[in-house]
Amino acid sequence: MKFGYFDDQRKEYVITTPQTPYPWINYLGSEAFFGLISNTGGGYCFYRDARLRRITRYRYNNIPLDNGGRYFYVHDEGDFWTPGWMPVKKDLSFYECRHGLGYTRITGERGGVRVTQLSFVPLGTNAEVHQVKMKNNADHIKNIKLFSFIEFCLWNAYDDMTNFQRNLSTGEVEVQGSVIYHKTEYRERRNHYAFYSVNADIAGFDTDRESFLGMYNGLESPQAVAAGQATNSVASGWAPVASHQLDISLEPGEEKSFIFVLGYVENPEEEKWEAPGIINKTRAEAMIAKFAEDARVEAALRDLAAYWDGLLSKYAVETGEEKLNRMVNIWNPYQCMVTFNMSRSASYFESGIGRGMGFRDSNQDLLGFVHQIPERARERIIDIASTQFEDGSAYHQYQPLTKKGNHDIGSGFNDDPLWLILGTAAYIKETGDFGILDEQVPFDNNPDNTATLFEHLKRSFYHVIHNLGPHGLPLIGRADWNDCLNLNCFSKEPGESFQTTQNIEGRVAESVFIAGLFVFVGPDFVELCKRRGLHEEAAKAEAHIENMRKVTLEHGYDGDWFLRAYDHFGQKVGSKENKEGQIFIEPQGMCVMAGIGVEEGLAVKALDSVKERLETDHGIVLQNPAYSEYYLNLGEISSYPPGYKENAGIFCHNNPWVMIAETVVGRGDRAFELYRKIAPAYREEISDVHRMEPYVYSQMIAGKDAVRHGEAKNSWLTGTAAWNYVAITQAILGIKPDFDGLKIDPCIPSGWESYTVTRQFRGDTYRIRVKNPNRVSKGVASVTVDGKAVEGQILPVFGDGKVHEVEVVLG
Repeated sequence: MKFGYFDDQRKEYVITTPQTPYPWINYLGSEAFFGLISNTGGGYCFYRDARLRRITRYRYNNIPLDNGGRYFYVHDEGDFWTPGWMPVKKDLSFYECRHGLGYTRITGERGGVRVTQLSFVPLGTNAEVHQVKMKNNADHIKNIKLFSFIEFCLWNAYDDMTNFQRNLSTGEVEVQGSVIYHKTEYRERRNHYAFYSVNADIAGFDTDRESFLGMYNGLESPQAVAAGQATNSVASGWAPVASHQLDISLEPGEEKSFIFVLGYVENPEEEKWEAPGIINKTRAEAMIAKFAEDARVEAALRDLAAYWDGLLSKYAVETGEEKLNRMVNIWNPYQCMVTFNMSRSASYFESGIGRGMGFRDSNQDLLGFVHQIPERARERIIDIASTQFEDGSAYHQYQPLTKKGNHDIGSGFNDDPLWLILGTAAYIKETGDFGILDEQVPFDNNPDNTATLFEHLKRSFYHVIHNLGPHGLPLIGRADWNDCLNLNCFSKEPGESFQTTQNIEGRVAESVFIAGLFVFVGPDFVELCKRRGLHEEAAKAEAHIENMRKVTLEHGYDGDWFLRAYDHFGQKVGSKENKEGQIFIEPQGMCVMAGIGVEEGLAVKALDSVKERLETDHGIVLQNPAYSEYYLNLGEISSYPPGYKENAGIFCHNNPWVMIAETVVGRGDRAFELYRKIAPAYREEISDVHRMEPYVYSQMIAGKDAVRHGEAKNSWLTGTAAWNYVAITQAILGIKPDFDGLKIDPCIPSGWESYTVTRQFRGDTYRIRVKNPNRVSKGVASVTVDGKAVEGQILPVFGDGKVHEVEVVLG
């Protein structure tokens, strides 16, 4: 069952009912100011950091779920309603939500009044702009009262939710003309405030929540709206809100437009006040003036569209598969950019309070966005590396506002350092900027203790070698990629963190996955050594990689598939010897991606085992059989009910590792078959089962052991976006950046006749036509560029800024 449709021409998903199976959201903002907005107008916004600079309040785990946002109440001669349906939930004669790239347009009609709410964050602006258009489709004059509404958060979202003895006495606002200013704590340690304005005279306002709602009312029936008259309340302590009342008269057929600006301002310390107790509003007034007219709003929206067109033009494909085209050309790269901005910090499943930017997460996300914004990828790599310690380990997370490591989580996740090599190599392959390796980067954000980025990569590489276990495999530490496989925790206490609690001592638990990752990323480190003339260093690293390959085959293969790990007692995890959890997806994908066991035929055997044991109609489950009880020696993974999350859920993040692995062994039909199983556009028809947005990936789909097999959770912020983008664009379609140029190595369904990829790379544009006359999956017979034959599979870098015509014939 579908709840909308793709409008590829406008790059929008159009939702045709407000009652989607779960709130379907979009993201506003691409620089410093961000918002989450649902198809009914729910959500919130923040500046840079969803925890430390939250502008508006949002209550997760609410009833109803998506309750609170940017609402516009229409009072039509006693009848009041909201154009996004929520929170009033009165029937609408027309409803539509169009989620576009960086903007959302919600339209609702009732009683002959049509209201359209356009929301976006203009480029270079720390504010949301809400353009509200009201049209009278009735045959008589309409006298309307329009009420805006947002609820301010007191900046630190965690403190806002917990410290009531203080916060219920600190709320402060100012009202000047049609602008409501939120200045809680501005008198003391803060130099920032928020504001909410409208470009029209107002008939009233409210800034105190109880006055607007009534003490015993919810957002569905505010007493000011029901009465048709604001109370002109001024918040003093308690809960500050912002609501404008506009009295509007509309002739039949007449349309009027109003522009609301919800913004954030920082003032230098010496410019905080314009008079005692009166905040300096100069910057806010300038921002409001920028969007005072519809023409300016529409120009800003055009600029935003041009920005996204520019980003998406870096890679575009034309195939006979409409759903594939829309995923590669629009929605997958768009989601990759959102994960660049958010990491795992703020979605409808991540509160923005508990997690900052992940070290591992951000490096993986980089794979999906580096071609779109290489200069910001460079900055991100430096930020990530700055949270590394001298021994090569790193903070697992850091806060985006401070860029400093998160002490609550700390370090000890032994796969983390290797991802820095992968991310940095991806950036250099995209840009050719080897100079980044010479950047001086601090350890633990200490400017007095720095080393080159290359030295950081070296310490990442050798952190593995210096932390090997009894079998010569890498020690897992607190966890590897799978944060829920906790082999050193042994937790019996409710509420203990599986990731940060370590109740035992010992250097025994080993990870086969990290071994595969080491062999996968190691060659990039070797190549960087060679490019710097460090040939002895390169040879030494190659020897370590080759040894890890041998150790993995000797101690990490279980006859038909790769083992997952060895636990604290040296017992196998992910083995036929286990009662449950006999085979895991992660090492099958990563080890084959690394080429381990390919020559020996063991890689194909492992992938065949994945098909036999792990694959379902909705994707590949993480392990099988699911854990039916809690295993003290395994940790959080066995705490989930069977079929959910890491306990045999379909963890979409690592499904593309198997897709890529299938291209390593040349099975393009299998790779694309697996791609289609979890790609959102291909799941749109079963949205009633899938439940999450049909335009972006989710982290998890319930596995075959779950009660609700096929139901997704945790959409938007997941490494799934980047890895699926890499799988389809680089492994399957086969256009892959390399140190010296674009490498052409497709592995496609054998039935495909041809396709075309347009790829911008280091200032040049390559229009690559791939032909498949012999109906093969893999193998390049010839390559010509601008009519001239090219030896090998690397397209040269011309550096002339021109369009180059490439023809690739498979065979």
